[in-house]
Amino acid sequence: MKLNLQLFGRAYEVRKASIQKNGAVKAKLYSNYAKEIYLAAKKGVPEVESNVFLKRMVEKAKKEQVPSDIIKRAIDKAKGAGGEDYEVVTYEGFGPGASTLIIRTLTDNVNRTVGMVRAAFNKVHKSLGVSNSVSYNYDYLAIISVKSNLEEEIFDALLQAGIEPVDFEKEGEEIVISVNPTDHNKVKDVLEKLIPDVTYELDEEGMYAKDKVKLEKEDLEVFEKLYHMLDEIDDVTDIFHNVELED
Repeated sequence: MKLNLQLFGRAYEVRKASIQKNGAVKAKLYSNYAKEIYLAAKKGVPEVESNVFLKRMVEKAKKEQVPSDIIKRAIDKAKGAGGEDYEVVTYEGFGPGASTLIIRTLTDNVNRTVGMVRAAFNKVHKSLGVSNSVSYNYDYLAIISVKSNLEEEIFDALLQAGIEPVDFEKEGEEIVISVNPTDHNKVKDVLEKLIPDVTYELDEEGMYAKDKVKLEKEDLEVFEKLYHMLDEIDDVTDIFHNVELED
């Protein structure tokens, strides 16, 4: 039932990224979710039950153990006038060797954010690129996984809903589904109809490299230094790259 062998292993990559995110400083994790929830609330009705994007962002935040008061404050802020005006800004850059990076940020001050991102690259003598200088070598995907033995029923239901998975795998007890992000919520609608009280083992959207590179010695050290400097920037929410990670 696997549709695209080139995507094999992406579930592991996403899972590892999620684990790294969970191990990050809690203050930054909470801040990022507060911004994401605020954005979701501002894009539609700032009520959880009336805004599917907000509802699912809140569900993800709760799974990450973000305190309820932080979630509530973010929604309340979106209901009021004025306040911060966050936007998603993505940067593309070139690291050591043949490595590339895509940095997703949520910011209320683009000049501040681009200055901090550029400074990180400058410190290791690397540079930012223009739009699409890197991203053409990546696939933008939503990856969702659940524990279930209903793979045939789920696959058929996806097709009946007009969703064509990029990849559909059974890995042990888990079904891993990769789709175009425009189908992300549609997939969850299908799963929630078939599996009452479904628990998502993975629920991520991101940029995943079509081809990986392996770095060694000095190049690997420079890459790790750059990654950590970027990760320490408050406005940075996700870092995607093409470097092959050790298992």
